[in-house]
Amino acid sequence: MKLISADRVLAGPAGQCLEDGAVLVEGARIAAVGTREQLRHREHTRHEHWSGATLLPGLINAHVHLVFDDTAPDPAALVERVRTTSDERLHEQAAGRALRALRSGTTTLRDCGDRDGITARLRDEIRTGATAGPRLITTGPPLTVPDGHCWFLGGAAGTDEELRERVRRNAELGVDMIKVMASGGQITPGSPPSWQSQFDRDRLRLVVAETERHGLPVAAHAHGTTAIRDAVAAGVRTVEHCSWTTGPGEVHRDAATAAEMAARGVHACAASSRNWRRIIDSLPPEVAEQVYGRLPWLAERGVGLITGTDAGLPASPFDDLAGALQLYVHLGFAADRVVEMATTTSAAALGLGEVTGRLAPGLDADLLVVDGDPRTGLAALGAVRAVFARGAAVG
Repeated sequence: MKLISADRVLAGPAGQCLEDGAVLVEGARIAAVGTREQLRHREHTRHEHWSGATLLPGLINAHVHLVFDDTAPDPAALVERVRTTSDERLHEQAAGRALRALRSGTTTLRDCGDRDGITARLRDEIRTGATAGPRLITTGPPLTVPDGHCWFLGGAAGTDEELRERVRRNAELGVDMIKVMASGGQITPGSPPSWQSQFDRDRLRLVVAETERHGLPVAAHAHGTTAIRDAVAAGVRTVEHCSWTTGPGEVHRDAATAAEMAARGVHACAASSRNWRRIIDSLPPEVAEQVYGRLPWLAERGVGLITGTDAGLPASPFDDLAGALQLYVHLGFAADRVVEMATTTSAAALGLGEVTGRLAPGLDADLLVVDGDPRTGLAALGAVRAVFARGAAVG
């Protein structure tokens, strides 16, 4: 066993802080949590103390694309690289990107769209210890319409039967969730615009029903207000982006749908990168409020927010979740609540609440040690001193 202690331990939900706290790790799991004085006398225990630091659960990035190259100069180049790179090379690149994320303190990633189930294979290699990396939740190729948003990942389906077949094939790939592109997007040349629905409510209900038949939940990419409304009515678990757009520069937030999301426990993932400040500075104030003001608006209505960055897109790296999270403080969220969103809340929304996201006996020992106190400044999350994934120190 080993005892890991720090000046403070943030064990889970906001407000749970142990001064001079410690976590006892046995193998891959947490054996005990308490003060250093309570736990330091355990026999056969190696003790490491991190002075001036905070120990907290590893962070969760709930929206990444490991087959996307975040160094691509523009979306067209990104699409071309994904289309022309071999499976083996994409797998190798995805593993490297996942490791970058882990070393930065993100111990769980949800991959929201790959090609050919590459990340499911990587997930299994990480589980067996064959490859170093974070915990992965995978969705496989996202369901889209022919020539629709992200069609190049291989998930296009034009008929009801093709949608059922696509769900079945993804399930056979071993995915953890199904992703459906309920609306258009921004990176696929010639595809529907982001505010336009790609599937109507009946089609989305078909996707959810077929997915549930395989014992899986559904995540819906939905920018447009109609797409959000239909996805929530269809029974999805999470709404990605949740932008409430109705046309170019037009936004209509639907309070009734937000209330339904809160009542059903449907979480929203903004998927906003560390590039948020440059975007805000480039927009007129009223437009910036439309774009980013949806997040406190959703929170005020009781909708759970989970943290994701759309890592893999240009200017959205895999190793700076900490920079992206500072957006929420800019929007008026308390720093300790943001930490809770990036750990406890996101874990529960992804079905991992009894696995990770908190520091409690029996949970996986996914631990992050950072300089300073992130409750007084989220920049501390980027000052990583140590990362442990399922009890193993990350090199």
